[in-house]
Amino acid sequence: MKLHWKGVMPAVTTKFTDDDQLDLKAFEKNIAAQLEAGVTGIILGGTLGEASTLNSEEKERLIDATLKMVKGKVPVIINIAEQSTEDAISVAKRAEKIGANGLMLLPPMRYKATDRETVEYFKEIARSTSLPIMIYNNPVDYKIEVTIEMFEELLAKCDNIEAVKESTRDISNITRLKNNFGDRIKILCGVDTLALESMVAGADGWVAGLVAAYPAETVAIYELVKAEKIKEALEIYRWFMPLLELDISPQLVQNIKLAEVATGLGTENVRPPRLPLEGLERERVLAIINDAMQNRPTLPDYKNLSLQQ
Repeated sequence: MKLHWKGVMPAVTTKFTDDDQLDLKAFEKNIAAQLEAGVTGIILGGTLGEASTLNSEEKERLIDATLKMVKGKVPVIINIAEQSTEDAISVAKRAEKIGANGLMLLPPMRYKATDRETVEYFKEIARSTSLPIMIYNNPVDYKIEVTIEMFEELLAKCDNIEAVKESTRDISNITRLKNNFGDRIKILCGVDTLALESMVAGADGWVAGLVAAYPAETVAIYELVKAEKIKEALEIYRWFMPLLELDISPQLVQNIKLAEVATGLGTENVRPPRLPLEGLERERVLAIINDAMQNRPTLPDYKNLSLQQ
């Protein structure tokens, strides 16, 4: 399957049963809602997917199950965030063998690599697979920035590095990337609270978090912006913003899973060491979710905007 890096690609949550096993039934319900809303890909094993708590067998089960659920309608992308280059290459090769359609790569984890080390890490993984790759550039959370100069070397040496999940929080970086590389690299916003602004600045897509609970609203914003219906997109986006801010928190998994409960697309179960929210923080998050649910907007026919021109 040809992977087009555009549209809304959910970084989906991983569902767990009450006894801490993979809950593929609840997971399938959520995936069905994402497909119905019009997402363009599914990303497994990100931070929101609690990848750091999943073992290799669980990751492989998720890839295989998701491929069966989507039935070729959209690509399935697996995140790689391993501790060593050897482990990262192993995951990449295994994901390709199972049938994944693409990879998202974080820089080396735990160790704050130099620019040279980071570039070599990405190059070694890219050389090990034929799968298309999106680099996850998030210096705020992971303390390593992939600079323009680093991208110059990567794009010159690795044809299968095709996209970046842009999470620097610097909107102007989208213009820098476009000025330097044009369409050689596709740009997907990785910060929910900057999504509309990023797309107006030229981002090709949105790797979204709150989409796990609100798929239709997320895709509607994307489609409206691309149709240059900014006013209509802003109305939804402004309603969405208090929810989107739940994604930029160390407790983003708990927050978003609470939102999934409200929309009937998941459970609150997280895997320790994470624990469900409690006390005043739980009340605060629930108040945001409840207010959003009471004022949930009526969406336009965003799937047929081209017919409305």
